[in-house]
Amino acid sequence: MDPLSGDYLAVNLANWNSRVPHHVLGYQLDSFRSDPSYLSDVVRFDLPRLGDISGLGVVHLQCHIGTDTLSLARLGAGSVSGLDFSQPALDAAAALAADCGSQIQLVCSNVYEAVDAFEGQHFDLVFTGIGALCWLPDVARWAKVVASLLRPGGRLFIREGHPMLWSLSDPRDDELLVVKYPYFERPEGMAFSDDETYVEQHGPVTSPDMRIWNHGIGEIISAVTGAGMVVTAFEEHRSVPWNALGTAMIELPNGEFQLRDEPDRLAASYTLQARRG
Repeated sequence: MDPLSGDYLAVNLANWNSRVPHHVLGYQLDSFRSDPSYLSDVVRFDLPRLGDISGLGVVHLQCHIGTDTLSLARLGAGSVSGLDFSQPALDAAAALAADCGSQIQLVCSNVYEAVDAFEGQHFDLVFTGIGALCWLPDVARWAKVVASLLRPGGRLFIREGHPMLWSLSDPRDDELLVVKYPYFERPEGMAFSDDETYVEQHGPVTSPDMRIWNHGIGEIISAVTGAGMVVTAFEEHRSVPWNALGTAMIELPNGEFQLRDEPDRLAASYTLQARRG
């Protein structure tokens, strides 16, 4: 499969469309509706690094059903937009925003076409959350899109699963950590099929096939700097907001998961910030 042929998009779009009903039930959306100050666990983790975003024009790329997007709006951003390639996900995001009285612009587009989809809009902050980059075959192309969306001086904020974590095998009964998958970006990516998603669900995902890509830390940083941005902060974390390794991980009070034994062995996620010159 040529990763840029568009075929992967159809496979992954069907997969994400089929996850939406499960995520609408599993993302604790009623917590957002009942508490106007409620934030997603992901954005709550990000708060010390995000800083004050009051009044900023923010775009959340690959926003899915909009829980992180809504959380950014609740932090006082001047305007918030979300982009995703799944219209059912955006429909769920729009319903949640309406229920919560929040004005969020939602745009349906492949992330590589975001510049055209936003018709010349520029933003102070581009936010990309956990589990986004692995669906993109070319991280350098993604970084150019980000730079084109930012105003001069605008900031990229990304927290993502660490490529070392993505390279490990699925959870093992003996809890041994084994490198199984490529650490570096490969044009063809990796094909998987899984009828389970990462929240509690009732019934299988109906479109289980997917194609994903890993991107090494050096490749990501090189992509960002190659697109004309300057890296201003980079931090690796021992935790990630889902249980990636079964019984080898424990849940922390903040909803994050880390290795039960010697968590210093694994960088599970990272935060990268950069500014457009």
